[in-house]
Amino acid sequence: MEPMNTNASTQLTRSSSDKVIGGVAGGLGAHFDVDPVLFRVAFAVSTLFSGAGLIAYLVMLVVLPTDEESSRDADPRSSAVAPAS
Repeated sequence: MEPMNTNASTQLTRSSSDKVIGGVAGGLGAHFDVDPVLFRVAFAVSTLFSGAGLIAYLVMLVVLPTDEESSRDADPRSSAVAPAS
């Protein structure tokens, strides 16, 4: 069994490449190194039985940045700063 990714600099983000609706399950799958389908099924089952899956998904959709936004924030050269006049 491979060790879990314990890199402290790894940030939980929404996936921009592996997404069905908003990339939440894809981001969780990439972060925990698990197939995103497991998270999609867990959200669906939780939504059907209690509605908590939908609430959790919507909260993460709003709170988590996309992986494009987080990589853009990490690279200072990519930020567009207007020159001082």
